[in-house]
Amino acid sequence: MALLKKKKRVSKKLKSSWRKHTNITDVEDFLEEKRLEERIGPLSTISNEALFQVDSKPSEQILSSRRRRKAAAEKPLKCFSALQSYTNVPDPISKRNRVRTKEERMSKFVKEKQILNGGKITKGKESQNIDRKLKNFAKRGEFNANIWEDKDNLKNEEWVETNTTKHNLKGVGVQIKKHVKSIKTKLPAIELPHPGMSYNPSYVDHQDLLQEVAQKEKKLIKEEEHLNRVTRGMFSKVTAEKRDQNWLVDMAEGLPSKNNTKIEEEPNSDGEYKSVNPPVKNVKKTLQQKRKKKEHIKLEKAKSYLKMQKKKITDLHNLKKLVNQIETVDQKQVLIREIKKNNKDAKKDGTKVLSALKYEEPDLDFNLGREIAGNLKNLKTEGNLLEDRFKSMQKRNILAPTKRRTIKKVKVKKYTKPGHKDEDWKKTVARSYK
Repeated sequence: MALLKKKKRVSKKLKSSWRKHTNITDVEDFLEEKRLEERIGPLSTISNEALFQVDSKPSEQILSSRRRRKAAAEKPLKCFSALQSYTNVPDPISKRNRVRTKEERMSKFVKEKQILNGGKITKGKESQNIDRKLKNFAKRGEFNANIWEDKDNLKNEEWVETNTTKHNLKGVGVQIKKHVKSIKTKLPAIELPHPGMSYNPSYVDHQDLLQEVAQKEKKLIKEEEHLNRVTRGMFSKVTAEKRDQNWLVDMAEGLPSKNNTKIEEEPNSDGEYKSVNPPVKNVKKTLQQKRKKKEHIKLEKAKSYLKMQKKKITDLHNLKKLVNQIETVDQKQVLIREIKKNNKDAKKDGTKVLSALKYEEPDLDFNLGREIAGNLKNLKTEGNLLEDRFKSMQKRNILAPTKRRTIKKVKVKKYTKPGHKDEDWKKTVARSYK
């Protein structure tokens, strides 16, 4: 009899060593048997006839090879055996999505109509028209129509993207109009100048022109004065001595001086120290004081209530006045809406904002009374034709307003290297002669 080997003791302190040296085969076998029972069902529930069979006769007839091949061909393929269920475990998801049959999809009204007509459904005019339209469409796989003949059909399809239409009409020779947002204006290309700009204007027209120029200049001067007033004008000029004096006063603020001496608190004659602001005792209110306070609050509430009632009565008497006020407000709002609408319509046909800079009207060209010659030969020309056309294009939204920009040149710092100085060069020359 072979001696039994003594079990080797192993430390099972860590989880890894516990898993390594613990035998759990019996537990795994038990669980595997449980899973098998779940799949094929427990053996106690299966009858003996299903488990055992006594074969007294051959189960299969002896067939010829040809018949065996035919029978094998009728059987499902072996590769589909994996798709067949071989388990008795119920489906965890009891309600699954399923495609409904034609009868299930049929509405109850159609079913009732079918029952009344003896199992037949007669189609109405709309359904007959739909059937006719469907017959006109080509079936899948039939390509009878030439889509390249009808070019307009390719262009006017709403559901087709612009890139697709461009791709399809690339080699056909059809141009597609780009939908560009209209920024045109109704302003004329060449505007009529002011009659006062003529080489021989009338006195009234010339004076009107000068008045317009003067008003514009006054407006600019007013803006400049405002800027000076709110920037430079806010600070007064101070001499150097006054500035130093003010600085000394600011820096000496809070420091002890002859004029600024703090009065020290002196103790009383009794020797007790008392502060300037002694603490106040928290004295509770008496019952009389509390009662008076409640009466005062009650009286205030009664007064406010009476005031509100009086206001209601006065509002009833002032109904006509309120109605008139409401009507005036409504009329004012209607007028404001009309003005806004007119301004909006005027802006539509006017100059639009095309860049960060807004369009600015150019200065009016004018000649003074003494400069008017009366003929074109001696006329002193004002303005620039190129600048006038450039501003006209900006006004008509052809060009975006721009600003003349100047590029500042960077100042390069120049210096001579120590080896390139004149004194060093002279020394090198002297050494060479030696």
